[in-house]
Amino acid sequence: MKNSVIDLTTNTGGIISPNPFWLASAPPTNMGSMVERAFEAGWGGAVWKTIGQPIVNVSSRLATLDYRGSKMIGLNNIELITDRPIETNFKEIEKCKKRFPTHAVIASLMVESKRDAWHEIVKRTNDSGADGIELNFGCPHGMSERGMGSAMGQVPEYTCMVTEWVKEVAKVPVLVKLTPNVGSILPPGRAAVKGGADGLSLINTINSVMGVDVDTFMPYPMVNGMAAHGGYCGPAVKPIALNMVGELARDKETKHIPISGIGGVETWRDAVEFMLLGSTSVQVCTAVMHYGYRIVEDLIDGLTNYLREKGMTSPKQLVGKSAAAVTDWGNLDMNYKVLARVDKDKCINCNLCFVACDDGAHQAIKLVPDQARGGKAYPEIVDEECVGCNLCSLVCPSPGCISMVRMDGETQKLSWREVQEKGIAIKPGHANKNIERA
Repeated sequence: MKNSVIDLTTNTGGIISPNPFWLASAPPTNMGSMVERAFEAGWGGAVWKTIGQPIVNVSSRLATLDYRGSKMIGLNNIELITDRPIETNFKEIEKCKKRFPTHAVIASLMVESKRDAWHEIVKRTNDSGADGIELNFGCPHGMSERGMGSAMGQVPEYTCMVTEWVKEVAKVPVLVKLTPNVGSILPPGRAAVKGGADGLSLINTINSVMGVDVDTFMPYPMVNGMAAHGGYCGPAVKPIALNMVGELARDKETKHIPISGIGGVETWRDAVEFMLLGSTSVQVCTAVMHYGYRIVEDLIDGLTNYLREKGMTSPKQLVGKSAAAVTDWGNLDMNYKVLARVDKDKCINCNLCFVACDDGAHQAIKLVPDQARGGKAYPEIVDEECVGCNLCSLVCPSPGCISMVRMDGETQKLSWREVQEKGIAIKPGHANKNIERA
């Protein structure tokens, strides 16, 4: 399969793009000249920065979470939707589509919650030649206080109602962008499907205060001595986004609907993870704000090589492949047991595993001098206390030094749900021993 032809063409709810990599609605898609440069770089689609009645922004607008030398693992913004006239945005969309007819241009929309207002802007979107519409029901700051953005997405009835209004006049596919600022992503996702959405996109940004300057006592980003909560995105939010994408991909009411995954995508591996859990395409913002449009070259090359190595010819073959492997805790096998094992040849005697286990876990590691190795102390697992939590292997800086080895002999599976449903009486016991029935 080394010479197999890979076709990255993607269909997300009827929106066709030459590859699954789209720019998310944000500053990188603020105007036509930017989107055209992005398409020249290789992006398959772009969701235009949200179009609505132009607003006035504040400055500053951004703040980052840096961690131990890594810049921008998280990004907070208080920027709102487009500050440019509606007609200007639509003229540029029309021009962009003429120049790039095979690329996907999706208009992100947000107007006040009136049927006529939605009908008017959707009709203008139809006339612009855009390939699709994304309803911004996720923006958590500024617009939500005006009854738009996440104020829509947090109320399933409103999500359904406005989606229905849009579908009444839309001539192109409609995606609904969901807010993660809810207790469960399922009700708004189901509401969007009920309203007739052709696809879902998620996640939008997460409510956040980025931090506080401990010298000036000012939270940031600071605007003339005050701050406001903003939307949090970037690599740090990826696990939250993956969970929500996976939930929708497994739910019986939404699993048939295409998903455009968003949230911390920076590498081709990130994109593949989103696809494996149910995304048809992925959208990228923070990584482009950090490194520029050209990261798409690595995304395309990486995905292409990965598909070839796996003997696949299209990203469609990845979509949802791992979704069924995620379940509720109650379905997990309580008889599955692993214990830590240490390879002394790879140990660097840092003792991080010992400290982590002793102070933060189950005191299952002791340090034992090894005379054959000059008397140096090496970690030794106390099997009777090890619960297989993985912490030692996670903190170990030496690759392959600590591994988790299955020790239960592949005994009969037993889940907490089975215990409850069948009324099985079990004895409380140590986690490294098989379940004993009472």
